[in-house]
Amino acid sequence: QVQFVESGGGLVQPGGSLTLSCAASGFAFSTLSMSWYRQAPGKERDLVASISTAGINKNYADSVKGRFTISRDNAKRTVSLQMNALKSEDTAVYYCNGGWTSPRWDHNWGQGTQVTVSS
Repeated sequence: QVQFVESGGGLVQPGGSLTLSCAASGFAFSTLSMSWYRQAPGKERDLVASISTAGINKNYADSVKGRFTISRDNAKRTVSLQMNALKSEDTAVYYCNGGWTSPRWDHNWGQGTQVTVSS
């Protein structure tokens, strides 16, 4: 059974940093691109960043380019999101899923991890 467990969220001041982590199970992790998504209150879930199978290719939403870094550890079956220079508009619940431009399992999401950027 495919499962995602996100962690690392919290309350941070504008300009601060957080690192999110996602543990994945139930599928051949190293054979799939992985992505981070986020959903702010009252808004749709949006793609934030994607990483290829070996971690060589990465793609970011324009809103986070230069501030966020996605990485993965295939041996540990984890994907991480380092977030720097956080802004209030980064406040959202963050999720991971398989895939590059769209979620591989659109009906199977983890509980997500809440990121709140506020002074």
